[in-house]
Amino acid sequence: MRILLVEDERLLADTVAQGLRRVAHAVDVVHDGGEALERIGVHDYDVVVLDRDLPVVHGDEVCRAITRQASPVRVLMLTAAAEIDDRVTGLALGADDYLPKPFAFRELAARVSALGRRSRSAAPPILERAGVRLDQHRREVYRDGRYVPLSRKEFAVLAELLRADGAAVSAEQLLEKAWDENADPFTHAVRMAILKLRRKLGDPPLVVTEPGVGYRIP
Repeated sequence: MRILLVEDERLLADTVAQGLRRVAHAVDVVHDGGEALERIGVHDYDVVVLDRDLPVVHGDEVCRAITRQASPVRVLMLTAAAEIDDRVTGLALGADDYLPKPFAFRELAARVSALGRRSRSAAPPILERAGVRLDQHRREVYRDGRYVPLSRKEFAVLAELLRADGAAVSAEQLLEKAWDENADPFTHAVRMAILKLRRKLGDPPLVVTEPGVGYRIP
């Protein structure tokens, strides 16, 4: 998934971002509400993890802006205010979930994954096609019953190809979903990930290149 993490406590932001990247998510990090609104206007995020008490533009206003756009992006609001009234207010603003600080990272990661599943059109936790079985919860991939060890990026790319259900996915779309904003669109990162994925999945070759269009699993 592509995630925007909006948190002004920089150490906390770095820790959460590293944890989410370890479980194969692409994470962009900003530290104020103004930057958050700029990124949301440019990128197609699945989930926004949004601190409520932000500088420049308050988290409440960011949440309202997302709601007004009728965007499919899901919002997990974070705050040090844990009273019931605070939670109710946060949800009333349009947040999809609410997590008080301090929190356990495992719970945050689980809530993010749950929201990510809701942001997509009925994407099941297990994706299967052409003998490949990808378990998004266990982070495991099998081809014809054989376990296939994949890196985080390879796993994310394969998941996007499987979600496309036979349609071609462009390199730009793969960059948008599987890499963060630091990825250079002019590099060969996607092509190299596809080459490694093909090698690990084995024969017969599974990922097809559609010249000028992208990649697909028929």
